[in-house]
Amino acid sequence: MNQYITGTVIKNLRETYHLTQAELAEKLNVSDKTVSKWETGRGYPDISLLEPIANVFGISIAELLSGNAIHNVNVSANMLRSVIYVCPVCGNIVHSMGEAVIHCHGVLLTPCQAEESDEYHKIFIEKTEDDYYVRIEHDMTKQHYISFIAALSSDRIQTIKLYPEGNAEARFPVRGVKRILFYCNKDGLFFITPIKGIDDKYSSYDDTEERRELEQAAKMIFG
Repeated sequence: MNQYITGTVIKNLRETYHLTQAELAEKLNVSDKTVSKWETGRGYPDISLLEPIANVFGISIAELLSGNAIHNVNVSANMLRSVIYVCPVCGNIVHSMGEAVIHCHGVLLTPCQAEESDEYHKIFIEKTEDDYYVRIEHDMTKQHYISFIAALSSDRIQTIKLYPEGNAEARFPVRGVKRILFYCNKDGLFFITPIKGIDDKYSSYDDTEERRELEQAAKMIFG
C-alpha cells in the first residue's frame, strides 16, 4: 500500500454523514480528542481501526485508503462500458464494469484511456463466417510488445493474453462483437470497431494477401 488514511478523508466522511467528532468517537470506542488529532494531522488511526472506520461510513477499506468513494451506478450490464486497468509493474490486467479502487504491487491503478488505433499501431481484421481474425503490425520484443487483445460485446469481454516474441494475433467469435481493444506496453490502450479494421476483399481494392505482400516488401526496403 503506497498511502494511508488522512485526517482530511476522515473529516470529509464524518461531515458527509453529519456526525460530530464525539459521535464518531463513540462508534469507534475512542475519545473525541483522538478523532480531533486524526483530523488535524497530529496522529493517525491504528491499523486495527481501519475496518471499523470503513464500516461506520459503509465503504470498503480500499475506498477509505484512497479517499475516493465508489458509487454503485447501474450500468445496465453493458460490457461496452468496461474499464481496463493494467499494472505497470507486472502487467496484470484487471477488468471492471465500473469505477473501482484497485491496487497492484502497491500501486494505485488508474483506468486506461483507449485511443483510436494509429499508424504506429496498425490492426487488421479478417472476417470468416464465424470468426474475426485480428492481426496487429507491431514489434513483439521483450521491451516493446502488445500485451493483450480483447473483443467487447454488450454482454461479454473476451481477452487473449500475448507475450513477447510471440505473434500479435487473436481469433474471436463474431457474435455481438462491437469493439476490439489492444494494449501496447509502451503506448497504452487502443481500440477499433471491427467494421473499420476489416479486410473486405470482395467489396474494395483492399485485398488481404496483396496488402501483406506490400507490407513485406516495405519491410525489406525500409527495414
